[in-house]
Amino acid sequence: MIPGNRMLMVILLCQVVLGESNHASLILEEGKKKVSELQGRRSGQSHELLRDFETTLLQMFGLHQRPRPSRSAVVPQYMLDLYRLQSGETEEAGAVDASFEYPERSASRANTVRSFHHEGNKAAEHLERVEGEQENSDTPLRFFFNLSNIPEDEVLSSAELRLYRQQVENADQHGEAEGLHRINVYEVLKPPRATQLITRLLDTRLVRHNASRWESFDASPAVLRWTRDKLPNHGLAVEVLHLNHTPTQQGRHVRVSRSLHRDPGEDWAQLRPLLVTFGHDGKGHPLTRRAKRSAKPRGRRKNRNCRRHTLYVDFSDVGWNDWIVAPPGYQAFYCQGDCPFPLSDHLNSTNHAIVQTLVNSVNTKIPKACCVPTELSAISMLYLDEHDKVVLKNYQEMVVEGCGCR
Repeated sequence: MIPGNRMLMVILLCQVVLGESNHASLILEEGKKKVSELQGRRSGQSHELLRDFETTLLQMFGLHQRPRPSRSAVVPQYMLDLYRLQSGETEEAGAVDASFEYPERSASRANTVRSFHHEGNKAAEHLERVEGEQENSDTPLRFFFNLSNIPEDEVLSSAELRLYRQQVENADQHGEAEGLHRINVYEVLKPPRATQLITRLLDTRLVRHNASRWESFDASPAVLRWTRDKLPNHGLAVEVLHLNHTPTQQGRHVRVSRSLHRDPGEDWAQLRPLLVTFGHDGKGHPLTRRAKRSAKPRGRRKNRNCRRHTLYVDFSDVGWNDWIVAPPGYQAFYCQGDCPFPLSDHLNSTNHAIVQTLVNSVNTKIPKACCVPTELSAISMLYLDEHDKVVLKNYQEMVVEGCGCR
């Protein structure tokens, strides 16, 4: 029984023993007041502890405050696929698009991946309501990606611009050249004046019209200049050149803007141009594509020796499931158990632990060796940050893989 309830019971007993309604009611009211104060104080302390706990976890995750995603926040399918492949969660049929290519080289040098949609400011908002004649022209269109929220301690190694292109029916009926177009991606070097853009070519690709798929372009030189060299960011420009115009090939065929006459089934939020950056904050190891590991089933042991125990961390328990996209939780495990004398080989002990346990057996003032984690592994988290940007990050030393006496 908690102290507050115990006090209330004592007061009620006094009321029965005294048998004086007036005095007893006064005592009862006073008792209720004290209980209320105690419970309020306890509730405040619990709230403060929870707040401190949340703050500590957020700092560990490199966040300044708890993200509160807006209803308009969109998680790109590319980031979901990248998370599933990187964390090994690809066993489910259809979990990842068959055409998805894991960026081995970029991911091997980064522990953080961030995605950015173009900003809907005055310079770029017309891209979402392009008139028909603009869609059919080969004039480059400019996109602005705001990268100012990337932390200063995060060093970018590469960046890619992803554009979605749509299949053109019967594109090859008039010859091979008519089924091709070229996509050029430029860095915009100066603020645009009227329709003129001063640009530098970043990447180019010749693609066929016979498939609908995403194309990736290297935007690293521009993005590194903006972030590492602190040069002005005037955006990127995309140009689509048709090698041979025919009636069947009118339109850009590359989704750089929302259609004027929208298809009800079209999900423009998922087809928008996407800039993806790969960086490292200097903490831990880079992302590595790996097979999913599951907890090994262990039989019950009668002894109480040092070993690994199950500990599942559920992010919904702390109310974080609204901004952590994946995973919903993870097996963290913990180490617990005795380190008895003499230490057995399976207890994974160091020479120092063996000596310490030996001394403890003759001198109890010296403590026994402790059961602690001896091997830890990382987890990957996909989440929305404080600015509604989707981030994939590798966090080190989050899962206990082995225990021992140390």
